[in-house]
Amino acid sequence: MTRLVLARLNHETNTFSPLPTPLAAFAPRWGADALAAADGYPAAIGAFHAFGRRIGAEIEVPLIAHAMPSGPVEDNAFETMAQAILAAVEMGCDGILLDLHGAMVTRSHDDGEGELLRRVRAAAPDVLIGVALDLHGNITQAMLDSCDVIVGFKTYPHIDMVETGEHVARLFQPLLAGGPRPAMALCHPPMLASTLCMNTTTDCAMTDLIALARQAETRPGVQAVTVFGGFPIADLAETGLSIVAVADTPERAASVAQELGREGWRRREEYVYHEAPLPDSIARAATLANGSAPVLLLDHGDNCMSGGSCDVMDVLEELLAGGHDGIMVGPVADPETVGQLFTAGKGAEIEIALGNKTPAAGLPPPRSPLRLKGRVTALSDGRYRVAGPIYNGQELCMGRAAAFDTGAARIVICEQPHEPLDLGVFSSLGLDPADARFLHLKSRMYCRPVFEALAAAVVECASSGVTASNYDLFAFRKLPRPIYPLDPDCEWQG
Repeated sequence: MTRLVLARLNHETNTFSPLPTPLAAFAPRWGADALAAADGYPAAIGAFHAFGRRIGAEIEVPLIAHAMPSGPVEDNAFETMAQAILAAVEMGCDGILLDLHGAMVTRSHDDGEGELLRRVRAAAPDVLIGVALDLHGNITQAMLDSCDVIVGFKTYPHIDMVETGEHVARLFQPLLAGGPRPAMALCHPPMLASTLCMNTTTDCAMTDLIALARQAETRPGVQAVTVFGGFPIADLAETGLSIVAVADTPERAASVAQELGREGWRRREEYVYHEAPLPDSIARAATLANGSAPVLLLDHGDNCMSGGSCDVMDVLEELLAGGHDGIMVGPVADPETVGQLFTAGKGAEIEIALGNKTPAAGLPPPRSPLRLKGRVTALSDGRYRVAGPIYNGQELCMGRAAAFDTGAARIVICEQPHEPLDLGVFSSLGLDPADARFLHLKSRMYCRPVFEALAAAVVECASSGVTASNYDLFAFRKLPRPIYPLDPDCEWQG
């Protein structure tokens, strides 16, 4: 019987983020618990599990672990999780399918996935290894050197996580039957692509490049082509846009990867996001707020899913200073204030000092917390089940959470940074975002599949957090120079 080892280890690391990433941040599931969770899991590992069942394989899942984006992963966390995977591999297997990210950095390893795959390959030199990666992976040659197949997401917001796993499995099945192993090639033009220029629901250079990747996959001998936008807020040697092609020959893989790399470079100016000053964005939002539906204000400078602390108060302060009301905000991560609200109890009228409590190395110190008077309208354990398309059906948790009403603003405050990717962030506390005039989210993209449908308009707002879209704010030291757009005159021949 074919024996497969499947695992999920997923983290997008912002090397500038002050948020720690210990083992607990991953909420790891081990052994039998991980195996049970893999069945129907709404990510690549769910597709891997379905594939294993379909071919009648013996399946082992030593680990399912996912942490919200934050700072570098603590060494003991990485070693504990890597060892769980290696122990399963060392027992012997015919195939290994890994659901990874591609932008994980640990305290000791800039290329977390490359290091993990190197160890797995060393433990199983001849065993097939297939890998699913996030569109925001910073891809390294070390990753390619230690596996047989790499496929990444083609959507952002990511709604094809399961489909990506299915693509890996389609390529994996004939290899298990003894088919020839494919070749892979990497092309990495010297350019940083702004995350806000990777929205595949819009007409943009990224959407066009991914369409070319799909077209290339229809060519004879080409099995997979992935455009990795990269995760730009990471100070690494390989940060930036890259292309990975999987084909029947090294020459064909290299040709396709270079072709798409040159096209990405040709349109490099379109991958640069030009942010507006925050007061201008709030003024624009005010002109769009006609009361028919909320205006969605997205704080991309303090975005949870890029390692933001979720406690930067810039956007809310600007709204309140302008005399605006009908504001709904969430979630703001401030465990100290949550404790105060739980002590006060539902219905209590109190004053709080909210947010602006997380300093980040290399950035200006945060301003003083925002002092607000209001009433505690709801308290909860912060758990809800996702009804939207991203992680559909999964139970998520914000830590303990509270709703606080100042009159002008209703605010969801929770213990942990948490991406507002579902209505449950608000409905779990009795709030309906459709009632708001301004809906202010600590999000850049993952909220859009659910919340854009409710909105009259979307306004992107720049704040002073560690996920800012102005990369001149960050002190890159390892990033090779020249690189576009930090070095506008950078040249590359492909």
